[in-house]
Amino acid sequence: MEQTKKRVNTRYITELGLFIGVILLMKLTGLSSIPVGPLVMTFTMIPIAVGAMLLGPLAGTILGTFYGFLSLYDAITGKSLMTAAFFAVSPVLTVLLCIGTRALVGYLTGLLFRVFQKLDRHRIWSYFAGGLLAPMLNTILFMGFIVLFFYHTEFVQNLAANKGAVNPLMFVVLVVGVQGLIEWATGLVIGGAVAKGVAVALKRYEPIPFFKKPAQCIEETEQKEQKEE
Repeated sequence: MEQTKKRVNTRYITELGLFIGVILLMKLTGLSSIPVGPLVMTFTMIPIAVGAMLLGPLAGTILGTFYGFLSLYDAITGKSLMTAAFFAVSPVLTVLLCIGTRALVGYLTGLLFRVFQKLDRHRIWSYFAGGLLAPMLNTILFMGFIVLFFYHTEFVQNLAANKGAVNPLMFVVLVVGVQGLIEWATGLVIGGAVAKGVAVALKRYEPIPFFKKPAQCIEETEQKEQKEE
C-alpha cells in the first residue's frame, strides 16, 4: 500500500511538473501572450485550465500561482507597462493582482469543473465549460481588481481618457475588447478539446478534489479501472 501511494504521488507530481513546464515554455518562446495595447492577450490560461480540470483545484492553484510569479516578474522588470505602473504605486497590491488573482482563477476553475461534471452525465460539455471558465475568470478578476484598487491612478485615468471611457464598466469593456473574446474562444475550443482528449487517453474521468490527497484519488481511480476490467 505504501509503495502504491509513493507511485501515485510521483505520478501526480510528474503530471503537475509537466503543466508547469508547458507554462514556462510558452513564456520563454513568446507563445504565452501577444501584446495588445496596454494589456496582453494571454493563452497561458489553457494549460492552467487543463491542469485544474484533470488534477483538481489544488493543482489549479499551484499552476495559477506559478503563472502569477511570471506576471509579477514582468511588472518588476517593466516588460508589462500597466503592471509596472501599478508596481510603482503599490508593490503589495501588484503582488495580489498578479499572483492572487491567478491563483484564485486556478482554484475556482478546478472547483467549478467538479460541479459541471456532476451535471454533465456524458462527460462532454463540462470540459469545454472549464476551458472557457479559466480565461473568463482571469479577465473578470484581473480587471475587477484594477477597477477596485488602481482605477484612480494616473496610468488608468490617462488610459480611460484615451479610450473615451466615462465609467469603470466602460473602461473594462473598451480595454478588454476583442482580445478578451479571442481568449475566451481559444480557451473554450482548445482548452476543452485538450482536456477531454487527455482525460479519455488517461482514463482520468474524475478530477482530484481539493480536500483529498492526490495519492488517495488516483488510487481510487485505478481500483475502479481494475474492477471494470
